[in-house]
Amino acid sequence: MRNLLFSIFFLFILVDLFANTIEVGKNKPINTLRQGIKMAKDGDTILLNKGVYKEGNIIIDKAIYLRGIDQPVLDGDNKHEILTLTGRNILIRGVYFVNAGYSSMNDYAAIKIIDATNIVVEENNISNTFFAIHIANSTFSVIRGNTIRGNNKSEHLSGNGIHLWKCSNMTIEGNAIQGHRDGIYFEFVTESVIRQNLSEKNIRYGLHFMFSHNDHYIQNTFRGNGAGVSVMFSKKVNMEGNHFEENWGPSAYGILLKEITDSYISNNTFLKNTVGIYMEGTSRIQIEKNAFKNNGWAVKVQASCDDNNFSHNNFNGNSFDIATNGTMMLNKFFNNYWDKYEGYDLNRDGIGDVPYHPVSMYAMVVEQNPTTLILMRSFIVSLLDKAEKAIPSLTPEDLVDGKPMIKPNKL
Repeated sequence: MRNLLFSIFFLFILVDLFANTIEVGKNKPINTLRQGIKMAKDGDTILLNKGVYKEGNIIIDKAIYLRGIDQPVLDGDNKHEILTLTGRNILIRGVYFVNAGYSSMNDYAAIKIIDATNIVVEENNISNTFFAIHIANSTFSVIRGNTIRGNNKSEHLSGNGIHLWKCSNMTIEGNAIQGHRDGIYFEFVTESVIRQNLSEKNIRYGLHFMFSHNDHYIQNTFRGNGAGVSVMFSKKVNMEGNHFEENWGPSAYGILLKEITDSYISNNTFLKNTVGIYMEGTSRIQIEKNAFKNNGWAVKVQASCDDNNFSHNNFNGNSFDIATNGTMMLNKFFNNYWDKYEGYDLNRDGIGDVPYHPVSMYAMVVEQNPTTLILMRSFIVSLLDKAEKAIPSLTPEDLVDGKPMIKPNKL
């Protein structure tokens, strides 16, 4: 992916050596962007000066560099898609997009990229739009450093912040997104990276990820979204160094994993979510070196999950560390730190001498009867847990960490 960025950068340098510059502005000979694009040839640069431009839907199908000077405004007047890009080798930088149109039939966007390759959209501001950036059937492109603010309407009246469909080798990096239906949406997207984005206060998901394989999302923050992050029907997905924070609600979680296989979840922080990780129909996932702090449930592992490994994670201050809806457990837990562990370490090797069962009787009761949460921290619940430790009967016998850590793992 780094080679991709260098190749695109070098390409624009080469093109720039042979390019003309066209200035567009209210007090310039060329005073509309549409006229400037019509005059431009492949390799040219258009400097769009400060001002408000209401020109309907503008199409760029040439290899040009559009650069905003002092944040010029492209205004869709709440009627139009603003900018449509198609072709190859196009760069858009430093423009303020506002008031794209809404349609229940069409996916209007501030920036629509379709059938394109080697596109760079960076350092733009986008606000009050249906979709902010909508990308379809495109490859080898970069969406970087944009600030995107939705209008916080209802789910069916809002589009996604950055929406990708049927794309490959894409980089989504360093964007700040809020107030949309989904902050970032991936569907049928492969060999791509989502890195160092902030996706918060979106109506549904911070990230919605479906049928997308061999992808990485790294060092992002997903905070205060309606239901957190959803990764579904995918394989070979790496999720590393992300922060999942304060995703609260009756159906909220840091991350939902559904029908996902052969993936890796490492060095993430799950802080103050209703559920840190909710897993359903997942297989062969390595979950290691994550921090689960002050969540309602740190992890919910449904009985449909198998062959997943939980190792070297830290569990601190969660109401429930692990919950499940079945009695058979086909996943492995080892070398995790549990703040509720009361065992001992006689040989001082840092590993508890007594296995730890992280599912309490009360957690099993709550899983079957959610209304019993009203008894949380009551005296009767304490009695139930003490009785279960003395005479195990209801909790899954195989859900056990045979080598619990005495001290927190270094993450």
